[in-house]
Amino acid sequence: MDELMKFLKENPVFYMATTDGYLPRVRPMGFCMVYNGHFCLAVGRDKAMYDQLLNNTNLEICVANDRGEWVRVQGTVDFDDSPEAKAAAFKVMPQLADLYNEESGREFTIVYLDHISARLFSMSGAMKVLI
Repeated sequence: MDELMKFLKENPVFYMATTDGYLPRVRPMGFCMVYNGHFCLAVGRDKAMYDQLLNNTNLEICVANDRGEWVRVQGTVDFDDSPEAKAAAFKVMPQLADLYNEESGREFTIVYLDHISARLFSMSGAMKVLI
């Protein structure tokens, strides 16, 4: 998990893929954390991706660096709406509080990955299992 998080810190924009029916949907993301030993993301409850994850809990993220390496993370999600998980997210990224607060009326949830796999690939064809 440490190597995965290091790669994501060095390359802070990653792309998350979900499905909408049978269509793929990909969008840039910038928040992740480790909470209670799980790799976690924050998802706005008003976003289409939230509904997509409710309908199909499989997701994949991908992130690349400028050295020709990339990481693919796959798993199924579980939802954590606990105040403790949200507080941990605000601690990692305080800017989330600007988007998700009583005044805005917007809410988010923490999704954590079960059945996670993370692999590091390179243009040379090498592959390393991270998780």
